[in-house]
Amino acid sequence: MAYTPPKSTKLSRAFMKLVLWRERHIKEKTFLVILALVVGVLGGFAALLLKTLISLIATFLTSNFNITEGNFMYAIYPAVGVLIVMLFVKYVVRDNISHGVTRVLYAISQNKSRLKRHNMYTSLCASSVTIGFGGSVGAEGPIVITGAAIGSNLGKAFRMSPRVLMILVGCGAAAGIAGIFKAPIAGLLFTLEVLMIDLTTVSVMPLLIASIAGATVAYATTGYNAEFYFMQSEPFLTARIPYAVLLGAVCGLVSLYFTRIMNMMENLFRKHISSPWIRYATGVIILSTIIFLFPPLYGEGYDAITSLISGHVPEILDGSIFYSDRFSVISIILFVLALIILKAFATSTTTGAGGIGGTFAPSLFVGCMTGFLFAYTINNVFALDLSEKNFALMGMAGVMSGVMHAPLMGIFLAAELTGGYQLFLPLLIVSALSYLTIRFFEPYSIYAMRLAQRGELLTHHKDKAVLTLLKIDNVIETDFIPVNPEMDLRCMVQVISQSSRNLFPVIDSKEKLIGVVTLDEIRNIMFRTDLYRRMKVETFMSTPPAFIELHSSMEKVMKTFDDTGAWNLPVVDNGRYVGFVSKSKIFNSYRRVLRHYSED
Repeated sequence: MAYTPPKSTKLSRAFMKLVLWRERHIKEKTFLVILALVVGVLGGFAALLLKTLISLIATFLTSNFNITEGNFMYAIYPAVGVLIVMLFVKYVVRDNISHGVTRVLYAISQNKSRLKRHNMYTSLCASSVTIGFGGSVGAEGPIVITGAAIGSNLGKAFRMSPRVLMILVGCGAAAGIAGIFKAPIAGLLFTLEVLMIDLTTVSVMPLLIASIAGATVAYATTGYNAEFYFMQSEPFLTARIPYAVLLGAVCGLVSLYFTRIMNMMENLFRKHISSPWIRYATGVIILSTIIFLFPPLYGEGYDAITSLISGHVPEILDGSIFYSDRFSVISIILFVLALIILKAFATSTTTGAGGIGGTFAPSLFVGCMTGFLFAYTINNVFALDLSEKNFALMGMAGVMSGVMHAPLMGIFLAAELTGGYQLFLPLLIVSALSYLTIRFFEPYSIYAMRLAQRGELLTHHKDKAVLTLLKIDNVIETDFIPVNPEMDLRCMVQVISQSSRNLFPVIDSKEKLIGVVTLDEIRNIMFRTDLYRRMKVETFMSTPPAFIELHSSMEKVMKTFDDTGAWNLPVVDNGRYVGFVSKSKIFNSYRRVLRHYSED
């Protein structure tokens, strides 16, 4: 009986025939556009699925809540949701899937834009449960890594180059943002400002197509209404520009507070609490208490945003123990101020306890509260008539611009979310000033700072970007013959005769590098036979001007070369000799990578 190959094998062979046919008949640039469209559509449907799951879970759990009093289940649901997700990640995924945007940045700069297959669905599943059960995070970080993983794995399947994979990762992220917010321009700008993918003649069309495709899926399935209801009933007057300037500075400082608290709490959970169960218990106690007292912090908080930008201020107290038919100005001010202060703690404890989610929605929430509180306080203290909903929208753009270090995305996202294009000038003012303010204190965004500290961040700075893409492992040369310090000059001359290099590492019995011998340093004595027995390597070896640690960033390596003026430097791993790096090898690799990733 003849052997019948499994169906999976037949499919693999058929797919490989398709890949080979594509490589012969369709140019890479043309096929990139086709893949961008496919990635855009898939990213749009992934965003739709995530939003639908969150809405279904949240509606099922909270539809019977009483808005006139506190609801104890606000303290229970987030703990249950985070527990489910923690167990899912620990026993099913078995991989770290938190900090979605940071992981995409790492994949671009350090892993040739390759993301694991499970990233196409695990973050989506985990974040829908986290947010649906009330975790105080956003869905945007998870949809970014989901879309990016779709682009990365589709590109890998068709054997695309790392340069094309990088663009496809950006396409997936852009489609996810465009689909979840109905904001195609913001999706495109996200890849430029946050993921820092260059807008070149090769990348512009795929990114644009993917972003439009993702938004089209959202429009076709959920209608053409903006994400948040906003009616421009009060025009922005020129006399209000000074207040917009002041709000920009305030948003920058609030962005700094949000970023610093997030980092502080993350370090607390990651570095000082080793047990996942203690992290869970600590996180959910804080989270559940905060959400019970301040229900607008439940989930993404979009209902509270809608209440403020639609002018229904009292609705922000619904479902809390502070609910009252007769609210006072001071109670609103204190309540909203508490929301601004506590949102960073609620978000960080959600992720610290084991939940999965992003910081997009929290930054929008904090921005909306900041803008509203700014106008509401000024109106009631100085008897002015600033439009509170206009300033709430401006605050959304301002804080997002500061936290993400993405002023253009902040401007267009706020406008596309609400249709508030008539406020374009004040949105521009607030976003720009917020970004400039936080830049005085934090040079990198909340996503990029961890990678930047380790020298693993790819930026628009071409020189630094290429150095980031270079790996020290690829430029180490190991064809140097090592010698020991007890070797005499006669043996040293024999080693020189066998070597093609003019540099010799001196290592001890434990393979520790203790010095180097250069041909120039012994040229005047190497033919003096009377010294062959008397002189040892330890007498004429020298100490290198610097040592390169094996895991150093290439930017640090080049700085060491500049500081020492050396042409070759030894590489060590905790003192053990590994090899040498040379300027010439680095420059050759630099030119190759620059040519590869700048090709248009």
